[in-house]
Amino acid sequence: MLGKTAGGLYWMFRFLERSENTARLLEAGFRMALTRSSDAESEWKSVVTTSGNGIGYEAKYDTYTDTLVMDWLLRDADNPSSVMSVTKSARDNARLVRTALTTEVWEAVNDNWMTLRDLLRDPITTVDLPAALAIIRKQSALVRGALYGTMLRNDIYDFARIGTFIERADNTARIIDVKYYTLLPSASAVGSSLDNVQWEMILRSVSAHRCFRWLDEKDMTATAIADFLIFDKRLPRSLAFCVKQTTENLRYLEQEYQERHPCHDQADRLKRWVAGSDINTVFDLGLHEVVTEFIRDNNALGAQIEQDFRFMA
Repeated sequence: MLGKTAGGLYWMFRFLERSENTARLLEAGFRMALTRSSDAESEWKSVVTTSGNGIGYEAKYDTYTDTLVMDWLLRDADNPSSVMSVTKSARDNARLVRTALTTEVWEAVNDNWMTLRDLLRDPITTVDLPAALAIIRKQSALVRGALYGTMLRNDIYDFARIGTFIERADNTARIIDVKYYTLLPSASAVGSSLDNVQWEMILRSVSAHRCFRWLDEKDMTATAIADFLIFDKRLPRSLAFCVKQTTENLRYLEQEYQERHPCHDQADRLKRWVAGSDINTVFDLGLHEVVTEFIRDNNALGAQIEQDFRFMA
C-alpha cells in the first residue's frame, strides 16, 4: 500500500476517534464542574490543559469560562483539534482514500461531517451541551459500525484500527489525568465522597459505568476504578485493551508485508509494561506521573508507525 493511502486511513480514523474523545473529555470536565462551585476558571482550564491545546487557547483568550472552553473544544477553527476541525480533517482524508473504503464507510463519514457541521454552526450552550455531546458520540459510532460491518480484514482495516486505538489510548489516559491530577481539590480529598463521585463520573464519560457495576458493584473506589480503566482488557477504552489492539493489528501488518519495523518493538515494550504492572505499582509511582509517561510513549509509538510505513502528508 502506498504511504499516502496508509497515512490517509490512519489519520482519518485518528481524527474520528479524537472527535468522540474530545466530546468525552469535555463531558468529564463538565460533569465534575457540577460537583464543585468554587474556582470555576481553574476547573475549565484543567480541561483545556488536559486536551493538549492550552498554548493555542491562551494565545486567543485570557480567561477560562464554560462558554469559551466549550466553543474552543467543539467548534473553534483556530483549534486544530476542535471537534469541527478534526471532523473536517477526517472527511478530507476519507476523500483522499475514497477508493479504499466501502460505500457505507464513505457515506457514514460524509454524514458525520454534515451532521456535525449543522450541529455546531452556532455556539453550544451549557443547557444543550449533554445532547450535543451525545450526537457527536453517536455519529462516531455509526462510522465505526460501518467499518466493522463492511470492510475486508486486510491492511486497509489494520491501518484504520491502529489509528483508532493509538488515539483512544491517548484520550483515555487524558481523561484519567483530568480527574486525578488537575480536578481533585487536594490530597486530603482522596478517598472522600467527592473523590468517589468524580471517579464515578469518569466511568460514565467513557461509557464504562454500567460495565464496572456489573463486575464490581460494591468497590466504587479510586483504586478499583483506575485499575479497571488502565488494566482491564475487557473494557474497549482501557489502556490495556487499546495497547493490545494496536499490537495485534501491527502484527497482522508484519505478516501481510513480511517485514518487521521498530514500531513493532515499541508496541511490544508497551504491551509488556501493561502486562507487568498493576494498580498498586501505579499508585506507588504516582498516577499522574504514570499516565503522563504512558501518553508520551503512546505518542512516540504513533510517530514511529508513521515513519516506518512512510506516511505522507
